[in-house]
Amino acid sequence: MGCQCANQKEELNDELGKNPEITEGENDDNIRQKEEINDIKEGYELEENNINQVNEDKNAKYAEYPEKMLELINKIREDPVSYAEVIEDSIKNIIETNNETKPKIIYKKKVKVALTRGEPAFREAAELLRNMEPLPPLEFKSDICAPLPDNEEELKEPYFLREQVKTLRETTNIDIFFKDLIKIPEVSALLMIVDDGEKNAGRKRNAVLNKDYNYIGINSKFIGKNFIAYFTFSK
Repeated sequence: MGCQCANQKEELNDELGKNPEITEGENDDNIRQKEEINDIKEGYELEENNINQVNEDKNAKYAEYPEKMLELINKIREDPVSYAEVIEDSIKNIIETNNETKPKIIYKKKVKVALTRGEPAFREAAELLRNMEPLPPLEFKSDICAPLPDNEEELKEPYFLREQVKTLRETTNIDIFFKDLIKIPEVSALLMIVDDGEKNAGRKRNAVLNKDYNYIGINSKFIGKNFIAYFTFSK
């Protein structure tokens, strides 16, 4: 009996020497549990790497968003009458649901965006542009671009943008600012001009078409699945 135990001890010591992760007293269940934990850790690391790669790909794809938005905004300012036709032509993309308890109005073109009034807001914006005089183009100014959130926690903070602008105002002038969540520039510009929001309707349009503003700052990126863009304006 004593000899058999000694042999088993020697075999275990040999196994310990071969695999330092196996400690005396561990059984197959302990080893299997460790392997499962390692698999989970590797899974989390792989998922995080995949998310980071997706964000990098999205940010690369939409890297020209600020440039395209500036181009669109200046075209609207320089020729508001022509853009009135674009607004009216876009009415066909408005969808109204038949839900009797809570009907919804949605603008659908590549993305879906909830509207408040729908067609009347589009027609009013078109009429406003038809009666506008052309405006000079805005000049992009990097000094007034508001820093974007670094993570989803900052993204969800309700006063994050306001705090960034407050810091910027210590060294430069910013008259008005707002954020936008639409990743398609053409849709983003259109709905800024229509500005059919539930709160502060017309605020974005008044900023984009303000004759007193000379400069604009635009910053954008993806954070997880969320697209965020900051717009700042100054005289």
